[in-house]
Amino acid sequence: MTGTVLVTYGTTNGSTARIAETVADVLRKEGLTVETLPARSVAGVTSYDAVVVGGGLYAGRWHKDARRFVRRHRHELAEHPVWLFSSGPLDATASERDIPPVPDVKKAVAELDAREHVTFGGCLEEGAKGWVARMILRNGKGGDFRDFTAIETWAAHVADDLTRG
Repeated sequence: MTGTVLVTYGTTNGSTARIAETVADVLRKEGLTVETLPARSVAGVTSYDAVVVGGGLYAGRWHKDARRFVRRHRHELAEHPVWLFSSGPLDATASERDIPPVPDVKKAVAELDAREHVTFGGCLEEGAKGWVARMILRNGKGGDFRDFTAIETWAAHVADDLTRG
């Protein structure tokens, strides 16, 4: 592949954006041209050769910007190789086992014939927006559970898939 890969994401507090940037960095190191954008700011996907879409998980749902992006661009996305990721469990479960996609994501995987979906641990730290986030933090359930080694390994797998062709 010689074109551009779009890495796009839906996030509220920036944790998923950091995962998307890590994925993009690995793809670039593997020689791919990458553009990273928030899902709400993507006008179209026809100019890209492949797309990676990520979304934070909130109360068992994929971030609304990721859901809307997939819905808005589903016909174009169906013509591209697509990978999906979620971020969200605020514990070590994502590092311990595969977590099946939530219903929103499961539907997107099927509709887009996505190559793969993976769930990474999430991050919720002091200063997070939202009443629910503040309650979670107040109850001592926050923290950073992102495994950047696992994220980089997955991104290298995506890059390998793209460059093998």
